[in-house]
Amino acid sequence: MKITVKLIGPFVQAFGFSEKQLDVPEGTTADGLVALVHIDSARPKIVTRNGRAIAPDEALADGDRVVISPIYSGG
Repeated sequence: MKITVKLIGPFVQAFGFSEKQLDVPEGTTADGLVALVHIDSARPKIVTRNGRAIAPDEALADGDRVVISPIYSGG
């Protein structure tokens, strides 16, 4: 299935792309996608699917748009 992945902020420089389409196996979860992109699972991040935050174990569907963003803080 095809998933569009968009990275935000420092993830773009760290992983070498801003947005691309990936072919992933059926049943791939949000955590599985993060691993495919090679983002450390311990790194704080927010993962959204089609504009809504999702749980790490939530399965993705063909055509989903997933955005992975580091968690920012500050004042």
